[in-house]
Amino acid sequence: MQQLIDGYAKFRSKVFPQHSELFEKLSTGQQPQALFICCSDSRVMPEMIMQCEPGVLFPIRNAGNLVPVPGEASSGVAATVEYAIRVLNVADVIICGHSDCGAMKGMLHMEQLESLPVVKAWLENAGASSRGRLASVKDAEALPFQEKLALLAELNVIAQVENLKAHPAVYEAMRRGTLKVHGWMYDIGSGGIRRFDTEKGSFVALLPEDQPVIEAGVRDERKIA
Repeated sequence: MQQLIDGYAKFRSKVFPQHSELFEKLSTGQQPQALFICCSDSRVMPEMIMQCEPGVLFPIRNAGNLVPVPGEASSGVAATVEYAIRVLNVADVIICGHSDCGAMKGMLHMEQLESLPVVKAWLENAGASSRGRLASVKDAEALPFQEKLALLAELNVIAQVENLKAHPAVYEAMRRGTLKVHGWMYDIGSGGIRRFDTEKGSFVALLPEDQPVIEAGVRDERKIA
């Protein structure tokens, strides 16, 4: 706890004064560029990864970066999506999965979640489409655990993008041409981001200069959709 208090003290004494004009402007409203849907994992920090100042990203964070299908309102995800698009008029939505995701591990071992009934219910309901996609992949069950985990994380991003597109606010904005939806995968160890390329049916490097590193991976050229 003391580390947090010390951090706040540094923010008040050094960081805030350097950005006081920005915070004064933000005190009267916000105009974020993108809705960023990612996992609650403490190792995934969107503002650090994107090097954004306050006010640029409108975040949704939950276990597994899941987007329940339209009609499910108890989690608050649908309400936040609707607000971001219809009120804040964001131009882009990014669903960003990540490596070594605990929620994906939970999906692969649901039997180990008996002591976490709320987590289990969340993954069973909101994650159903992702597990369905994994089951449809030929020979997925025969993969080593780490490969299966990486594959599920990717399939989960694709499934959540499809779930998101079914939400009325998203569907309407995409039809008007005012909104784009993106599926990303973030690797914690390397700091690299891959985006889902719908034409290739696979994840490719977000930055061209990262492509040689991506191509050196053992799984990155698997066509998964």
